[in-house]
Amino acid sequence: MVSSILVLGAGRSSSSLISYLEEESRKFNWSVTVGDVSFAAAQELAIGNDKAIQFDIRDVENSRKAIRSADVVISMIPAHLHIQVAALCLQEKKHLLTASYVTDEMKSLDDQAREKNLLFLNECGLDPGIDHMSAMSVIDTIKEEGGELRSFESFTGGLIAPETDRENPWRYKFTWNPRNVVMAGQGTSKFLQGGQHKYIPYQQLFKRITPVSIPGYGEYEGYANRDSLKYIETYGLQGVQTMLRGTLRVTGFCAAWDVFVQLGCTDDSYAMEGVGQMTHRDFIDAFLDVDPGKSTEEKVLRRFRLQPDGPEMQRLTWSGFFEEEKIGLPQGTPAQLLEHILNKKWKLHSEDKDLVVMWHRFVYEIKGKKKEIQSTLVARGENKVHTAMAKTVGFPLAIAAKLLLQGKITERGVVIPTIKEIYQPVLKELKAFGIELSETSPSPGEAGASLSEAERGDVT
Repeated sequence: MVSSILVLGAGRSSSSLISYLEEESRKFNWSVTVGDVSFAAAQELAIGNDKAIQFDIRDVENSRKAIRSADVVISMIPAHLHIQVAALCLQEKKHLLTASYVTDEMKSLDDQAREKNLLFLNECGLDPGIDHMSAMSVIDTIKEEGGELRSFESFTGGLIAPETDRENPWRYKFTWNPRNVVMAGQGTSKFLQGGQHKYIPYQQLFKRITPVSIPGYGEYEGYANRDSLKYIETYGLQGVQTMLRGTLRVTGFCAAWDVFVQLGCTDDSYAMEGVGQMTHRDFIDAFLDVDPGKSTEEKVLRRFRLQPDGPEMQRLTWSGFFEEEKIGLPQGTPAQLLEHILNKKWKLHSEDKDLVVMWHRFVYEIKGKKKEIQSTLVARGENKVHTAMAKTVGFPLAIAAKLLLQGKITERGVVIPTIKEIYQPVLKELKAFGIELSETSPSPGEAGASLSEAERGDVT
């Protein structure tokens, strides 16, 4: 009997996933089907013997038929729709894999999935995904050697390679869902620092940053992810003093992005008026005080106490926010307009190469001595289709699907890849693609930095 894999979503992160599965399907005589709301998009990524279908989760009956024909479903559609896919997978008794965070709704399906002998594997991409697997590999090794973790920090970022778009002061382009980039960080971030619970509301998130130094690549900064606390139990780190997971950006990014946050440009809760006639300059000015005789630039400088030739203004100016160019949308929320304007400069071009950077720091005690391990991953993309982001998100899912079909993953229920049965073989195969973390053991505190600096007020 031929095993069948259904990939839902033909977006930015699906290219490497589908390429891997197509190649493996020829070895093992599997069938691969690619489904997307856009049939043309599905056709574009369906290669070789892959089949393309139009798939819209809102069309329940056709969605059910597509899922019924598969053995394993990999969902790459927007994260909030995974629960609808999961419900159909339960009904049709099909395994489900995603790269997205486990929601409370998804977690509630754990008992049902186990009862039906199904694996609902989530958080098996890059971040979350490779970060979990690489962290657990080190954590389990430390524990096996008799060590006790005191501190764990982890930051991951999707950036652009040094030779790409050299004039771009953000050192950033959209390598994954642009909307998720614009909406990132909303809510309150929670983490543990020096034994104390810490909270950062969204309006302060991009002010309270962590400096991180990556050998050979330079200086970066990170901001805290929404909830690091839940991973204390997940990683088996009860008693740890610091638990912090975050997003990595090039130094200076966060201060410039904070201008958008403070102005209200990332708000997605209401539609703006007169969008059809609005220019880039009008968009920014709509969030500033009325001050006759003052330009938009002057009002931004005064509002944020910036220097005219400072890095924040350089980024805003380069992005075209002070130009009289029409936005080009008939309507939209502030967040939608911001995304559209940024995409004019942040859209990947054919030969652009992206860069994924991941950094972990483990501080632990063993036999009365404090030790430290830093792990770093740097992955480069080939072009705008086979990006580092697509590889690092797609390959872990594809490898897990193969292992599942081969009967090498026996775990069932709603899980993430923090168990050896999953992370060891996935990490091993990722090395064949040049995706692995290198480890160094500096003296504790020798390199990098922690958010405790921000708590003392040294970082603003």
